[in-house]
Amino acid sequence: MSNPWKTDKWFVSPWNYLDEVTKDFSFPKEIKIHDITLRDGEQQAGVELTKDDKIRIAEKLAEVGVHRIEAGMPAVSKQDEAAIREIVKRNLGPEIFAFCRCVLDDVKLAADCGVSGVVVEIPSSQHLIKHAYKWSVERAVEASIKATSYAKELGLYTTFFTIDATRGDIDWLLDLIEKVAREGHMDALALVDTMGACSPQAIAYFVNKVKSRIHVPLEAHFHNDFGMGVANTIMGLASGASVAHTTVCGLGERSGNAALEDVVIALLTLYGIDLGMQYDKLRELAQLVVELSGHKLPKNKSIVGDDLFAIESGIVAAWNEACQGPLATEVFPLHWDLLGQDPPRIVLGKGAGRPTIQHWLKKVDREASAEEIDKLLVLVKENALEKKNLLTEQEFREIVDQVLVV
Repeated sequence: MSNPWKTDKWFVSPWNYLDEVTKDFSFPKEIKIHDITLRDGEQQAGVELTKDDKIRIAEKLAEVGVHRIEAGMPAVSKQDEAAIREIVKRNLGPEIFAFCRCVLDDVKLAADCGVSGVVVEIPSSQHLIKHAYKWSVERAVEASIKATSYAKELGLYTTFFTIDATRGDIDWLLDLIEKVAREGHMDALALVDTMGACSPQAIAYFVNKVKSRIHVPLEAHFHNDFGMGVANTIMGLASGASVAHTTVCGLGERSGNAALEDVVIALLTLYGIDLGMQYDKLRELAQLVVELSGHKLPKNKSIVGDDLFAIESGIVAAWNEACQGPLATEVFPLHWDLLGQDPPRIVLGKGAGRPTIQHWLKKVDREASAEEIDKLLVLVKENALEKKNLLTEQEFREIVDQVLVV
């Protein structure tokens, strides 16, 4: 691609592709999306997914092209266990993982469900082990070694999951991980910013520090408490992690996790990394998750929001009229077709301008003079402000009837 920043589906900054910007990138040749909507996403307060909900979401994740689905934690409930078993049974395509505590019974139950891999968690900061778990460090290490060794015996791909890794001492953490890898088992290591407490620059430090001592594939699991979940995930991948943990719409505990749709579209357009997914299915996936979870999605949510291609500003309405067809990305950085969104629509609000009124007059098959357009514009602005919302087509027709007296 000669100009990867500008195609018929997106137009982003060419600066993203400058050698001086990309020279230190260490993106792996293969990147996988490990979606955790069915486990970590459901941990968002008030989100309760039934067995059937989880199956429907898993089917849609597979349709989009997600590489791995973390189907849940079977020890949580009989319903979760049943959902995992059914998702495995359906052979949807993606690898199916389960989440476990460092408890042998959890690992055994996951294996009985038929999953191909497990994510085994362990507290990984001294203060959390002491104050939250009230364990000794020795107990935490011993439990990790036993659980991961057992997972290996059962033939499970094992990702070691380091809870709260970013708020502790890095050398202590690496000593712990090396001990578990040496005396237990670890196919991959999840780098976990449980509290979303790292900056992107600190994530790069974290990944590089771990790479210097730990030689297994790394997975990026970063929360969004400071709004850095997506940026940190991208930085983790750019530094060498090969798996990104994501949730649909960024669902998850507290402020949530890195949003699947944001991560994959950013990789495609800002970094030139195509994961081969069905990007135009992302909105359908988001709408399904919103429907089943009851989560209220902001209308301006990046990639999947309902109003991404709604135009209220008069000047942008004029741009849109002038930039049709191949010029569409002059007005929008991403084309609606790429995202499975509806085409742009011009709406009636306080921000309207003359081009807005002209557009709507055509829509309702009416004509007006320049003076009448100005009168309509004033009334549209006043009515939208009074309503504190957009006007409907019927409300616009009523305003037109007031001004254009036959």
